[in-house]
Amino acid sequence: MTELDALNEVCKAWNDANVKINDLIGLKELATIEKDANILADIENESKEFEKKLTAFEIRIKLGKQHDKNNAIMSIHAGAGGTESCDWVQMLARMYSRWAESKGFEIEVANSLDGEEAGIKTITMIIKGEYAYGFLQSEIGVHRLVRISPFDSNKRRHTSFSSVDVIPEIEDNINIVIEDKDIRIDTYRASGAGGQHINKTDSAVRITHFATGIIVQSQNDRSQIKNRATAMKLLKAKLYEFERKKQLVSCEEYYNEKDAIEWGSQIRSYIFMPYQLAKDHRTGYEVPQVNLVMDGEIDGFINAYLSWILEKKK
Repeated sequence: MTELDALNEVCKAWNDANVKINDLIGLKELATIEKDANILADIENESKEFEKKLTAFEIRIKLGKQHDKNNAIMSIHAGAGGTESCDWVQMLARMYSRWAESKGFEIEVANSLDGEEAGIKTITMIIKGEYAYGFLQSEIGVHRLVRISPFDSNKRRHTSFSSVDVIPEIEDNINIVIEDKDIRIDTYRASGAGGQHINKTDSAVRITHFATGIIVQSQNDRSQIKNRATAMKLLKAKLYEFERKKQLVSCEEYYNEKDAIEWGSQIRSYIFMPYQLAKDHRTGYEVPQVNLVMDGEIDGFINAYLSWILEKKK
């Protein structure tokens, strides 16, 4: 049903887009006949806004992996470049925040460490929104900045590097089933304080899970039944954590190889001097208005990356 809902959502967006295009064409023809410049200007503005939505839709239909629909956990780390790199981390954090805000996504800063003089050494943000991870997986790698440093009194050109990591936030939907054949239950006498009864009866319980080697035990209660229930609760919690870590490991297949945060390892360059250009070195996609990119307009890079990945798989 979840998959069906997702497909219906795509079909509805496609049909709505067709209706919108036909409406704009009809309005333009009418405004042209009546030579109404105001309506033509409104149509042009509306067409530009619609084009942005169409680009977002084009990106959306390229997503379909297991974790694409999840929230994204993004970490940005300063690399070679000292204070300049810390400032670059702050600039990237702002860029992704602006992009997320434009999508109506929620941003939660989980961790942030300021630079010694300025900027941010490292920051971790949780970006909450449908397909946040699917969109932002394109950003994994080293990002390079070339500009005249505001921290250099001699106004020299500096090159700085920061790395971006993105993983999906895993949903708490793991169902733990423990069968009798998967475990061994041992009883033994409890030790320590607790009175005569707790030390003289086999009330303590130890459970061993064969497949994982996880061992849990409970001896706090005088009742073996209660200790067994507590031990089972502990085992389920440990198995849940074990499965969660397995899921996190499986997410690594979505990562690119991350090289050292330095020259030659960058996936994208942002150049402010001697000319202005933002260019992705994997896809070749580039934008001459680097300031627009820094304001969060990165959908073009995301779309180009997803197309590039699909082409590589053919």
